[in-house]
Amino acid sequence: MYEKTFPNKRFQHTLAFLNKHHNPTETILDLGVENPFSAIMKKEGFSVINTLGEDLDENQTVFKVHKTTVVTAFEIFEHLLNPYCVLKEIQADKLFVSVPLRLWFSAAYRSKTDPWDRHYHEFEDWQLDWLLEKTGWKIIDRKKFTNPVKKIGIRPFLRRFTNRYYIVCAERIATP
Repeated sequence: MYEKTFPNKRFQHTLAFLNKHHNPTETILDLGVENPFSAIMKKEGFSVINTLGEDLDENQTVFKVHKTTVVTAFEIFEHLLNPYCVLKEIQADKLFVSVPLRLWFSAAYRSKTDPWDRHYHEFEDWQLDWLLEKTGWKIIDRKKFTNPVKKIGIRPFLRRFTNRYYIVCAERIATP
């Protein structure tokens, strides 16, 4: 399987969660360009279509073009200014979402070299739950997990036992 090192530990948790709740015969629309995890999903036998890098805050036509029953959004919503609009537009029956959790001891991520790679939101679990409920989704299962790093210091120590990621499986209960 995949090693328990970053980001492979995160990938291992995500893949196990996906396998627990997904019928592999259904095609997945994966929000975000092709990435290391979408390559893992394909290698594991999942049928995956990735978005093409369009700004989902501005343009949600992808949900009308690709009518799949399953959508995945792994570490995507923190990069959007308005995930509410995206969640309302998703036409699928099932949704898998993972987000980084806000850590009290660390500021939100913002790349020093890439102006597009920043987190507008780092959620608390209840905030994502509420956002999903408000946009017509019912949470079926959820899981939190840590993200230890191999560094020395207070924050790396705290990351050993403080949950960093939150993953959710939800089903559509109301049409937008």
